Amino acid sequence: MEKLRFGIVGTGTIAHRFANAIRNTEGAVLTAVASRTQEGAQRFGDEFNIPHRFSSYEAMAQSDVIDAAYIAVPHSGHIGCSMLMMEHGKHVLCEKPMAINRGEAERMFACAERNHVLLTEAMWARLVPGTVKMLELVQEGVLGEIRAVEGKFCYSMDEDEMDHHVLKNENGGGSLLDVGCYGLNFASWYLGDEIEHISAEADFYNGTDSHACVLLKYKNGAIADLSSATLVRKPNEGYLYGTKGFAYLKRFYAPQEIVLETEGGRQTIPVPYAGNGFEEQIGHFCDCVRDGLAESPLIPHAHTLKIISLTDRIRQLIGVKYPQDAPGAED
Repeated sequence: MEKLRFGIVGTGTIAHRFANAIRNTEGAVLTAVASRTQEGAQRFGDEFNIPHRFSSYEAMAQSDVIDAAYIAVPHSGHIGCSMLMMEHGKHVLCEKPMAINRGEAERMFACAERNHVLLTEAMWARLVPGTVKMLELVQEGVLGEIRAVEGKFCYSMDEDEMDHHVLKNENGGGSLLDVGCYGLNFASWYLGDEIEHISAEADFYNGTDSHACVLLKYKNGAIADLSSATLVRKPNEGYLYGTKGFAYLKRFYAPQEIVLETEGGRQTIPVPYAGNGFEEQIGHFCDCVRDGLAESPLIPHAHTLKIISLTDRIRQLIGVKYPQDAPGAED
């Protein structure tokens, strides 16, 4: 079986993680990289021994050396780069959040359908062994009925990083889109989507939410307590609370260890990554392409749209607006 040929759009931290992971993934090969400069493309290409280096995204899209593109640019560039690749017949795995708002996401999915290519949000955490195992345990009823979840994904940028795109409003910056989406996905996996009420508060920096706390109340009475931050440090951990016990998850959205506390006592279950955590999503994406699927069955379009709609609603509550939200911004 021929390997799916990938090109990376962007050369930042997340692109490096993808490039390392694809080395360990059967069925995929990294054949190209595109940067805004030839120097950037050459440097990244030398580091990962990539044969084709492009100094523009357009040049890679127009080439015949890739089958799929991984979009690793800042949030504000996701829609433009993804649609460019799809309009040239390339499948796209787009880093999360796939879009800044629902309108962008709908346009992106329409573009994928129009060009008969696969577009998937790179919510890698749904595919790692820890999440798969935790979902199995919940479905088996080990914790009983899940009545609450907690998740904190908070970090603080260093002083020399204050020019980072995640702190810029024009780039769709802020904690909610950058890492809060993990908490919203986490809650959705275990509590579903029948949300009755949303409460949210935030602190701000440069027009972005530097610290956000969200409460979701579900129609069945369950509650999700989620927080995210770009300028506040909190333990990166989470809990699932059920009628028969609870689970503690360090790095809640993609755990490598599950600690269960039930009437039977404490149990620790190791669930390590195959590599750096990205291998499973690359393999899954390749399988979907080879099977001719229009969307991933594990990260379907409807789910991506629901999470983006949630971030839209929460941003309205806390008062964060982006230039991309303005009427006619897509033109």
